Amino acid sequence: MPDPVTLHYEGAIYRPPSEARSIILQATVGCAHNRCSFCTSYKEKRFRIKDRATVEADLQAAARLYPGVKRLFVADGDALIMPMRQWRWLMPAIGRYLPRVERVGVYATGLALRKKTAEELGWLRDNGLGIIYLGVESGDPQTLAFIRKDSSARQLIEAGQKVKAAGIQLSVTVLLGIAPAGRGSEHARLTGRLLSAMDPDFVGALSVILCEGTELAERAARGEYRVPSPLEMLGELQEMLTHTELSRGLFMANHASNYLPLKVELPGGKAEALALLQEAISGQVRLRPEASRFL
Repeated sequence: MPDPVTLHYEGAIYRPPSEARSIILQATVGCAHNRCSFCTSYKEKRFRIKDRATVEADLQAAARLYPGVKRLFVADGDALIMPMRQWRWLMPAIGRYLPRVERVGVYATGLALRKKTAEELGWLRDNGLGIIYLGVESGDPQTLAFIRKDSSARQLIEAGQKVKAAGIQLSVTVLLGIAPAGRGSEHARLTGRLLSAMDPDFVGALSVILCEGTELAERAARGEYRVPSPLEMLGELQEMLTHTELSRGLFMANHASNYLPLKVELPGGKAEALALLQEAISGQVRLRPEASRFL
């Protein structure tokens, strides 16, 4: 049993940048899919749901350590895939031990959302789930197959629309530079169209960085994949943003992996952002140095 005044974490813990001030509750270990060709985050972990006694002890510890914190993030990489019987215990337990928590967030895959009904998502919303972070990466079928995602573009669109219909905020991650050779423009254009169909509240665009030990790095070493140049990635971002139409939302490319930090409020800020991207592509704007990029 974990010490009651500490939280019991296993391995490296990852959370979205917007959850920096949140309580991190590790209810699952690893990622249920764990086959994306670019990712090393959960390779050392075998997915499992943690036992309730450990999670409850962590809630008790969090209540002592962070009694005033208003947000909580449920880790690891695909915690939404937990069966509803687990969520029907966990969400009330969060409310009982941490009554000041106003919003619970969680990572999800397309598969996890396919397994949740509209009624189940509605229950989760009513019991405090306020935001779902969905890793989309691309709207291009060929790119999705290349990086071994667990869902098709259509399935991802339907998953995002299901979250929005449930009244839960949706934050989507896409990845620049991930397409197979010759597909960069198509990847960007189709991803913009996917985002438009989803209409998420937040979009986070990251730029690919090869990680040692990944399938993508091995393909690059064999000459089967090439990381695009900074200007090629900016071109993808320009193409993606051009084809992204959100009713209201933030399109952010301000992650440390990106060469040009952008935070665009859509729809109003789109023209200005595209103009800045064109200036950067034309060499009029200084880009982030390669040595300063990291995940």
